Amino acid sequence: MKLIAERTGRHCLSLPSNRLGLYLALRHWCVPGQRLLMSPISADEILFLVLAAGLRPVIAPLSPRDGNIDVSRIDLETVDAVLTTNLYGLPDHAPAFTGKILIEDVAHAMETSIDGRPLGTFGQAGVFSLAKHPEAGSGGVLAVEDISDLQALTRARDALLTRGSLRADLISVATSMARQAALKLDLVRPALTLMRALGLQEDREGYRIAVNPQDLELALKQVPSLPPFDPWVRADLHHYRARRGRLSRWYQSRRLAKVPADRARRLAGVRRLAELPTVAPAVRDDLARPLFRVPLLVRDRDAAIAELERRGVATGYLYDPPYDDYAPAFTEPSPDPEPARWWARHVLPVDPMYAARSLPILRHLEPPMQDPP
Repeated sequence: MKLIAERTGRHCLSLPSNRLGLYLALRHWCVPGQRLLMSPISADEILFLVLAAGLRPVIAPLSPRDGNIDVSRIDLETVDAVLTTNLYGLPDHAPAFTGKILIEDVAHAMETSIDGRPLGTFGQAGVFSLAKHPEAGSGGVLAVEDISDLQALTRARDALLTRGSLRADLISVATSMARQAALKLDLVRPALTLMRALGLQEDREGYRIAVNPQDLELALKQVPSLPPFDPWVRADLHHYRARRGRLSRWYQSRRLAKVPADRARRLAGVRRLAELPTVAPAVRDDLARPLFRVPLLVRDRDAAIAELERRGVATGYLYDPPYDDYAPAFTEPSPDPEPARWWARHVLPVDPMYAARSLPILRHLEPPMQDPP
């Protein structure tokens, strides 16, 4: 947490997950019934956190250059607040949202800046993940400017935390260490096979968890409240509200301390992947950004994923379909959904830390047959 506090110059609150931090921030700064502008492409649980806070998700048009909110096509007068995504580490244009309540999801963008200013410092709150760049398996940090906000958020956090256990901490740490070992030893394919055989991966409909509209309608009758939404929000991280013990905190701090040391390797991977003709245009805007993933836009994304897995390269962090197709009854749709559909269908996020392992396959991938709408 010290690294994030030093980077942002803000007061920081330790959390068991990024998703709990986002909910706390939304509840602290927003009022139920307000309209929240958000990207159509982000993690499943984020949509349900917004609903749990009692807010109306207003889906923004998407820029096919970077997969984030297209600021040239939004009317901020029609919304009360904005939630950025900073997809794969490519920054949303945070300065464009000045004057609105701004909550920054910095899970993918721990090391990203805009004109030298770190993401997570533009809005009322920046919410970081220790499961992404640090690869700690769990953990989050909520960064705020005012000490009084920190104190109120601490009380709200403590009210939502559930009891942790040494067993849960051991499993979390061991799983994270095993994942890193599988990557380093090129054992991703057998690891994926084992996880699927043991039922350790969340059931999904395609790349999204099931909405279950009737159950969601019942949960919505209890907003603002987080526990009724646990069946959706806890996907792939069932202990997202559980207190962390000494072991988890020690491991998270150890993993976070390694992030600066990995920066050069991550940047080298970004530069190599940026040479591919299929790379998303915004990646080349600034090759000094150590992205969490490098988005490529390819013709047959699902076939590429299967081939990468056969070669021992795992692909994740796919958010297809966009929110307004995923849960149309629970969102206000984008005025132009086609660019988001195109992006969600073609994007292939690649880990720059393992660019060399992926490149023999990626060099042969073709761009989409049609340009973005």
